[in-house]
Amino acid sequence: MQKITSILLASTMMLLANTDAQKHKEIHWGYTGHTTPEKWAELSEDFRECSTGLNQSPINITHSLHAKLPPLAPSYESDSNYIVDNGHTVQVNMAEGSYFEIDGIRFDLKQFHFHAPSENHIEGKEFPLEGHFVHLDKDGNIAVIAVMFEEGEENKALAKFWNTMPTKAGDIKDLKLSKIANELLPKDKHYYRFNGSLTTPPCTEGVRWFVFKESVTISKAQVAKFHEVVHGDNNRPVQPLDARIIVD
Repeated sequence: MQKITSILLASTMMLLANTDAQKHKEIHWGYTGHTTPEKWAELSEDFRECSTGLNQSPINITHSLHAKLPPLAPSYESDSNYIVDNGHTVQVNMAEGSYFEIDGIRFDLKQFHFHAPSENHIEGKEFPLEGHFVHLDKDGNIAVIAVMFEEGEENKALAKFWNTMPTKAGDIKDLKLSKIANELLPKDKHYYRFNGSLTTPPCTEGVRWFVFKESVTISKAQVAKFHEVVHGDNNRPVQPLDARIIVD
């Protein structure tokens, strides 16, 4: 029990960064009923940024400033540690050693998780699934790399753990897969970049977002499996862009 409790706490801390993990865990929020994204800010004073923030995620990526950004070069060499149903999504936590560098800063990959349908849109298009690869630098700053999944052939990387996903909130399973995060990335690493927030409470801003332009495939059956596990949709609606600039 102590091991499970510590794992769940670590999982929450990775997602919420420097926030009070236990406090937020006690506040029930979700995607349906009386705790939908539109009502998150009303659930707790700590969630107020979900409605007052001016750099909220996700967004609809339309016009962008063409800055000829070089492709990202993630070094995802470590293995996965375990997979958990945290009550809002299915999350894979990573062993140390995977990272990417941007702005002269190293961001270490802590976990990746999924949302269906996609949270970010590209030119108004919604995708059946979106993967978020969550990173922290040494000061606790957050960077998220997003991968869009397009319906098509079965995704062989997802297939390695898709049918063994935990199906009950709080369930944890060991998952020792070699370089699994790297296998989920598209070949083309060009991306859209913008400033944003966490897409879940407390909607903390100051997150560096990198959304790959190229998508990867997922089968219709795999999408259905995820919906079955998370009991429906688990995406926050797109938020106003306001004065932000998207660069690519």
